[in-house]
Amino acid sequence: MGRVFRAVETVLMFEGGQRTARRNAWDAVCADRSRAQARAEASDILARLAPVKTVPGAGSR
Repeated sequence: MGRVFRAVETVLMFEGGQRTARRNAWDAVCADRSRAQARAEASDILARLAPVKTVPGAGSR
């Protein structure tokens, strides 16, 4: 009887752990996407606010 209980417990714990791992992975993917979008928006805003100024003759050496 103890073996059966242990086997059932192992199966249930493994499935729960796998579910948690998948949920954590998906949360990480969503967080990465959110950070990437925020970086892109910040980069776009900075590009519009501070256009790149070129120095005459700087690249012709």
